[in-house]
Amino acid sequence: MKLEDKVCIVTGSTSGIGKETVVGLANEGAKLVLPVRNLEKGESLRQEIHDLTGNGHVELMSCDLASLDSVRSFAKAFLDKYDRLDLLINNAGIWETKRKESVDGIELTFAVNHLAPFLLTYLLTDRLIASAPSRVINVSSEAHRQGRMRFDDLEGRNKWSSFGSYAQSKLANILFTKELARKMNGAGVSVNCLHPGVVNTRLFDKFPKILVSLFNLFMITPEKGAQTTYYLATSPEVKEVTAEYFSKSKKKRTAPQAQDAEAARELWQVSMEYVNGKVKE
Repeated sequence: MKLEDKVCIVTGSTSGIGKETVVGLANEGAKLVLPVRNLEKGESLRQEIHDLTGNGHVELMSCDLASLDSVRSFAKAFLDKYDRLDLLINNAGIWETKRKESVDGIELTFAVNHLAPFLLTYLLTDRLIASAPSRVINVSSEAHRQGRMRFDDLEGRNKWSSFGSYAQSKLANILFTKELARKMNGAGVSVNCLHPGVVNTRLFDKFPKILVSLFNLFMITPEKGAQTTYYLATSPEVKEVTAEYFSKSKKKRTAPQAQDAEAARELWQVSMEYVNGKVKE
């Protein structure tokens, strides 16, 4: 997809993979709309993008992915201003070492890594369809292979672990991709997800330094980590491809639990209940 003058939203753009992604898109002439929690960091990024690429169409809009109301406010502000959306990249993600809750009282990893992109995409669906051919890209992880959808305890209120919560959220990203692609069938919107690699980003900031030092032995740079996202955003080879999982810019088979259509439908229903405030734990 040629990106000149295409309207693109990228979450988690102020550092790591997201930052490298938006710089690449800006180089192609994309019109970038960036939901950011920290506007000061956003302004710094906007200036850096302009200095590196000369692209002057980088708009910052306030959005805290840990708040469903903030996601709604961003979506409304975007829809009020832009009449098209060609590319949505749900890149942002967190990995908590202690159980925390969002402002909505939802376990934070599940809230930010799954419910926020679910709600954002859902609210922007009509604009994506109206702009077809358009693309949705969800950043998942190989960690999904150790994930299980614990529908009886999605928020880990009875039993929580740092890796278990993260792995479940990354599995949710793939199940969401599959179900969204099914619902979008024939609408001209491709929906794919990816593993970026084990990337040296702020995702690991809360881990012990000695552990991060070990990770650094096999981590790749954010620039390399962004390559598959960029491929899915721009390559004509994937124009007609949807509901797939990619790694190193190639299709890759997921874990069996990520191919469970029934679980994907159940997750969609439960997610709708969450974003509509109907889930009470």
